[in-house]
Amino acid sequence: MKIGNIDLGSRPLFLAPMEDVTDIGFRKLCKRYGAAMVYTEFVAAEALVRSIKATVRKLTISDDERPVGIQIYGRTTDAVVEAARIVEAEAHPDVIDLNFGCPVKKVAGKGAGAGMLQNIPLMLEMTEAVVKAVNTPVTVKTRLGWNSDNYVFGNKLSTLSSPAGGGWEGADLACRLQSCGIQALTIHGRTRAQMYTGEADWTLIKAVKDNPDIHIPIIGNGDIKSLDDADRAFDTYGVDAVMIGRATFGQPWIFSREATETMTVADKIDVLLELLHINIDYIGDELKAILHTRRHLAASPIFKGIPDFKSTRIKMLRANTVEELTDILNELKTTL
Repeated sequence: MKIGNIDLGSRPLFLAPMEDVTDIGFRKLCKRYGAAMVYTEFVAAEALVRSIKATVRKLTISDDERPVGIQIYGRTTDAVVEAARIVEAEAHPDVIDLNFGCPVKKVAGKGAGAGMLQNIPLMLEMTEAVVKAVNTPVTVKTRLGWNSDNYVFGNKLSTLSSPAGGGWEGADLACRLQSCGIQALTIHGRTRAQMYTGEADWTLIKAVKDNPDIHIPIIGNGDIKSLDDADRAFDTYGVDAVMIGRATFGQPWIFSREATETMTVADKIDVLLELLHINIDYIGDELKAILHTRRHLAASPIFKGIPDFKSTRIKMLRANTVEELTDILNELKTTL
């Protein structure tokens, strides 16, 4: 599979862009264990244009995590185009991805992310403008629609007009985005209304992939919790790549079958300790690095099934120094 000139190999696995999760340390570890493409935390276009420090910081990438994509989102074409130009000039990513899928209220409720599914003409205008503004390959990540009455893909395609009009009704959104010049499309198999509940519908992703008018790669996303799930997605739905999101929390080794099957719990704790120290080096503040790593400690499946773990878990998530947290994790290693 290729995105532009980037050869990603056969049946590649991608790390999904996730806020407060896909920092540089976690991306490096996922790359080590076999992720073919990793993505930064998503970047707010308006904040980047205003040079907000925390947003600019997200543009930091390293050569040893390439190929890497930077995902941006915004409400206006001008802001997103300007942000794309900044991203290209400052970070030189391998891919610029447009986020039309984030379902959270503070993003979608303001018309950005999945909110764009309520204004398809603006989505298309924005996409075409970004493609024309940069030389970096542009891709899109989105969802099946705003809700079950407003699908935009496959055999459940809605014929409802968008608020702004624009004549897109009745045409599969994938074809329209392809015509804008994008070089790959990722589809999360849920509507915005579903958020992360229910099951992802991969049959509609397959319908897009099977459309004879589609020649760009189609990447499937949603409910991939293991490599077996990924294999089923490739075999059953024929997608070009599979993107893994929430299942990566606290287990960057999920991309490697060998690591998943052979690493001991102690080995995996060492990887999480390494993540902590990478975050300290990157963030430069011990407490902030601990807070940034806690999401992975809290969500990691390696601690499930440990007898009487609740009190240890509380101590682990309350630790405020690297020494304290390291001692807790090292003690866990001796008891497993």
